[in-house]
Amino acid sequence: MLFCSQQFLVFFTAVFVVYWILPWRRGRVWLLLAASFAFYASWNKWLAGIICLSTALDYVIALGLEASTVPRRRKLLLGLSLAANLGLLCYFKYANFFLTSVEETLHALGATTSVPVLHIILPVGISFYTFEAINYTIDVYRGRVPAEQDLAHFMLFISFFPHLIAGPIVRARDFLPQIRRPKHWDWARLNLGGQYLLMGLFKKLAIADRMALYADPVFADPGSYGSAASWVALLAYALQIYCDFSGYTDMALGSAHLLGYKLAKNFHMPYLAGNVSEFWRRWHISLSTWLRDYLFIPLGGSRGNTWQTNRNLMVTMVLGGLWHGASWTFVFWGLLHGLFLITHRAFQRICKRQERLDRLAQTGPGTVIRIGVTFSCVCLAWIFFRAPTFAAAGTILSKLVIPTAGLEAPLHPRSFWYMAAVVVICHAAAHYGIWKKLAVRAPAAALGFGYALVLSISLVLAPDAGKAFIYFQF
Repeated sequence: MLFCSQQFLVFFTAVFVVYWILPWRRGRVWLLLAASFAFYASWNKWLAGIICLSTALDYVIALGLEASTVPRRRKLLLGLSLAANLGLLCYFKYANFFLTSVEETLHALGATTSVPVLHIILPVGISFYTFEAINYTIDVYRGRVPAEQDLAHFMLFISFFPHLIAGPIVRARDFLPQIRRPKHWDWARLNLGGQYLLMGLFKKLAIADRMALYADPVFADPGSYGSAASWVALLAYALQIYCDFSGYTDMALGSAHLLGYKLAKNFHMPYLAGNVSEFWRRWHISLSTWLRDYLFIPLGGSRGNTWQTNRNLMVTMVLGGLWHGASWTFVFWGLLHGLFLITHRAFQRICKRQERLDRLAQTGPGTVIRIGVTFSCVCLAWIFFRAPTFAAAGTILSKLVIPTAGLEAPLHPRSFWYMAAVVVICHAAAHYGIWKKLAVRAPAAALGFGYALVLSISLVLAPDAGKAFIYFQF
């Protein structure tokens, strides 16, 4: 049930109408619970049941953590929760990956052993709701949040359908208090929710799905295309994954606002980042902060010496890469970002000793250069994120460096450059606050016409064959 489908439009409209008609807070909670289960069950009802069972287990464990004062028992309960959640994640997402890796290693050593492949259906969004459950039990263990006494509230925290499939990753301390808070009809908030939905729809249909027409054929058969097509495909994929994922997040935030809930901001113009560390403060913010709070800092963070900090960074980013997908290309993508972060820290140390270099880096031209270098590094890593194999990634890399003849881009590049210009202009307008000024000063009729125009453009530019959101596979 994609956010940009007619099926979801009918589903959400029905939920929205009934939700605001119901006068009882408790009734609204149960309505959202039922809607969330139906939303997930529309894909697979059995896997929706697994979410309910794992959520019930975490609910009971958290109550036990709060009731117990014996350190050993509390550690045992926390370990049980982590083992259950990570066990489900590893089984469904990584079992075949590890089995295949073992088989390939044995074959490389000369063995002829064949490892059986498990027939497993990957639950959509399992990486997201698993991390939400983990952050809840850890926070209860640390005493940062009280254990939720109401099972319905806790299940809604995990399964709330706007963020269930692809985030943002929600923290219990942010979401659970909102369930108990009375909800009132608010035109300003409804307008904000509608804007988020419309912006996300435009990103997804008009930009991301259209950029896929340039990127998908080249990454599927990189050897047949020339250097020009490879460059267009790489830049198109950079736009595609940003607009696809941030578009989903915008629609998730918009849907939540229309129901009286606020989800965490997940993107903040990441391609304007001046370094890779800043990129991760702007890209997939809910994941990067989760990795920081529940992996990097527990490993020691930056409290040790340089080698220990670099080690912690590398472990965090490699595991972050593996979180994205069960493939060595994702692991290598995380490794690259770990190297980028380590390099940036080294450059920072040099700038502290060389004040002139630091001043130059902060000037206008220096900032432009830093943004360009950061974007180039991110795009380099995207090759391994998108390519199905290392061989395909190597082919694309070679064509980017060495001019090679071959097929041209699947579509005329003019359309790509037009859409890239639109993204740049929209970023500039948002960066300088032009959108906010226009929204406040423009007459209601002009705003309505603008919204209708954006919707029409989205529908006209959308390819005939729509694509699922990229992050559904994670």
